[in-house]
Amino acid sequence: MKDAPSGQVVGVDVGGTFTDLVMLDQADGTVRLAKVPSTMDNQAFGVLAALDEAEANYPNLDLIIHGTTTTTNAVLERKLSKTGLITTQGFRDILELGRRTRPQAYGMTGSFTPVIPRDLRLEVAERMDAAGDVVTPLDEAGVRAAAETLLAVGCESVVVHFLHAYANPDHEKRAAEIVTSIWPNDHVTMGHALLSESREFERGVTAAVNASVQPLLERYIGRLTDELSGQGYGGEVLVMNGNGGMVSAKDVAREAAKTVMSGPASGVMAAAYTGRQAGITNLLTYDMGGTSTDVALIMGAEPAVSNEIEVEYAMPIHVPMVDVRTVGAGGGSIARVNAGGLLEVGPESAGAHPGPICYGRGGDLPTISDANLLLGRLNPAGFKSLDASSATGQVTEIFERELGAPLGLDVTAAAAAVIRIANTKMAGAIRMVSLSLGMDPRDFALFAFGGAGPLHAVSLAREMGVPRVVIPCRPGITNALGCVVADLRHDFVNTVNRSLENVDMDQVHDIFAAQTEEGERLIAKEPVEVRDVKRLYSVDMQFVGQTHLLRVNLPDAEPSREDLRRLFEEAYFNRFRVELENIHANLVNVNTSVIGQRAEMDLSTLIDPAGRKSDVAAAETGHRTVVFDDGPYDTPVFWRDYMPINMEISGPAIIEQMDCTTLVEPGDVARGDAGGNIIIEVGGL
Repeated sequence: MKDAPSGQVVGVDVGGTFTDLVMLDQADGTVRLAKVPSTMDNQAFGVLAALDEAEANYPNLDLIIHGTTTTTNAVLERKLSKTGLITTQGFRDILELGRRTRPQAYGMTGSFTPVIPRDLRLEVAERMDAAGDVVTPLDEAGVRAAAETLLAVGCESVVVHFLHAYANPDHEKRAAEIVTSIWPNDHVTMGHALLSESREFERGVTAAVNASVQPLLERYIGRLTDELSGQGYGGEVLVMNGNGGMVSAKDVAREAAKTVMSGPASGVMAAAYTGRQAGITNLLTYDMGGTSTDVALIMGAEPAVSNEIEVEYAMPIHVPMVDVRTVGAGGGSIARVNAGGLLEVGPESAGAHPGPICYGRGGDLPTISDANLLLGRLNPAGFKSLDASSATGQVTEIFERELGAPLGLDVTAAAAAVIRIANTKMAGAIRMVSLSLGMDPRDFALFAFGGAGPLHAVSLAREMGVPRVVIPCRPGITNALGCVVADLRHDFVNTVNRSLENVDMDQVHDIFAAQTEEGERLIAKEPVEVRDVKRLYSVDMQFVGQTHLLRVNLPDAEPSREDLRRLFEEAYFNRFRVELENIHANLVNVNTSVIGQRAEMDLSTLIDPAGRKSDVAAAETGHRTVVFDDGPYDTPVFWRDYMPINMEISGPAIIEQMDCTTLVEPGDVARGDAGGNIIIEVGGL
C-alpha cells in the first residue's frame, strides 16, 4: 500500500472531437473540469490546452492519467511505422490468409491491407511442433541476414513470430537476441512475449500491431511528457490500457498494442464505478461522442473483458481489452441522401473542425447535432460562435436543400428521420453486447454518457425495453473521469490447449500462481495509492472440435478437474441452452486479472454542492418547443447544476449542463440520487 497523495490528480481523455479533463484536488475534494477541441495532429497540444483551461498549477499536480486514441487511430487509418516480420519458413503470408473470411459476407467486393506488407515479411528456417519439440533447428545466420535486410530498407520496428512459440519460445528468444544485437532501438517484439496463445494468425497480428505502433506511441508520449516537464510538472504520467487498467508512460510503448481502445475503456470503467456506488451493478453502457458511439456490458459491477477483440475486419488484437463495440454514429456524424435516394447517417463525421453546422466553424453538411437543434433538443444559444437565429437559420437552409428536398420531407421531418436512423444504428450496437451474448436488455439499466448520449438514451431504452436510464453527474467528461477512478489492472493469458482429461492440474495451479505473483509485482511498482488488491481467475474452454472459446469464471486459483468441467458445462448451457454430454471439453487458456483498487471518490462533488437550489422550480431557466415522436411539446428547461440532489421531475423536460443536454421524454420520470446521478424511469414499457 502507498500513502495517499495530497496534490491534484488529473484524468484526461482525447476523443475524436473533444479532449476532456477532470482535475481532482485530493486535499479538499474540489473538482475542476475542462472540454476543449482535440488536436489530432498532435494530441499533446489538446492535453495542454485542457490543463490550461482548468487553470492547473503544473508543479502542484501529483499525477496525470491519460486515455489516448493514438494507437487506435494509427491502426484504423493504417498510418503505421515501417515494420518488418521474421517468421517460420513457409508462413510469411499468415497475416493475409487469416481465417479465409471476406470483408463482405455477400459478393466479391472489399479489400484488406495487412499491417505489414508482403515484401517486409521474411522467412527463416526453424520449426517447433505443437508440443514444443524442435523439428527444424533455428538458422541463426538466416535470422541475422533477415534483420540486416529489414534495416537496409528502413524498417523502424521488427516482429519475431515463429510457429508454436507459445509451446516453446526458445527459438523466438534466440532470434530476438540476434536481432537486438544489431537493431538500433528497442522496437523488437516477440510474438509469444505479448501473447502466449496457440493461434498463429491472431498472435501474429497482435505482435504486428504492437511493433508498428510502438514508435508512434513512444514519440507521442515523449512529446507529451517533455511539454509537461517544460511547464513544471514533475510527477508521473500513466496511460490507460484497453483493459481498463493503467501503465506508466515509461513502460507503455513496450506493449503498445494494449493501449488500443484506451479511451473507450476508461468510460466503461467510470460507468462500472458509478453504478457500483449507486447500487446498480448490471449496466449497458452507451457512450455517444462527436464521432462514434461505444457500447459495452457490465455485470455485477465488472466490465466484460475479452482477449478476442477484432477492431475491424481481419484485425484481431488478442490482448485483454474491455469488450467495447463501436458504430459510426456521433453528434458530428454526417447525414446524406445516397445515389439510391435513401437517407444514410455516418460513419463519416464532421469532427471538431469544421464540425456540425451549428458550431459556426464553417461546417456545411447536416449532422446529428444539427438535427437535434432543429427539433428543439439543443439550445441554439449554447453555441458561442453563432447567435441563436444564425445557427437555426443556417441549419434549416442546409437541411432543406440537402435532405428535405431530395426526400420530399419538410425540415422537421427530415431532422426526425436523421435521429431515427441514428438511433437504429446505436440500438443495433447495444444488441451486439446483450442479445447476441444471451443477455436480456430488460435486466439492465442503460448508462448514458458522452456529449450526445443523454439526448438519445431514453429513445434507445424504450426501443430495447430497458426500464431505467442512468445519467451520471458529468456525462460529457465521463471518459476523463474514468482515468481518475479506474483501478490498476494487469491481465495475463497462458495457453494450455489440451483435452481436459489430459490436463496436468498442478501445472494449471502453477500458472495461476505465477500470473498472480507477476500482477502483484507490477501493481506494487506503480506510483498510485492502492487500498486493496483483487484477483480474478478464469479459463477459456471449448468442446473438442469447436473453434470459438467460452470464458469461464472461477471462484479461486486451485480448481479441480471436475470443477472446470462442471463450470464450463453450466456456462455453455447458460449461453446456448444446449447440453453436449457426449463431447469432451478442451482447456485452451488460463487467465488471471490482478486489480489494485484505488481510493473511493465522492462523485456528487462533480457538481458543486454550493450551487444547488432548494427546489426544482428554482432550477428552471425557461421553456422552448421540443419535437418528440408524437409531436411538439412546450417543454421546461432546467440547469442541472441548480437542481437539488433529490430532484424529481416528469417529462417532457430538457436538462442542460456545461458538457451535455439530457432529454426526458413525455411519460418518463427523472429522479436524483445521493451520488448526483439522474435515474430516468422509462414510461410506456
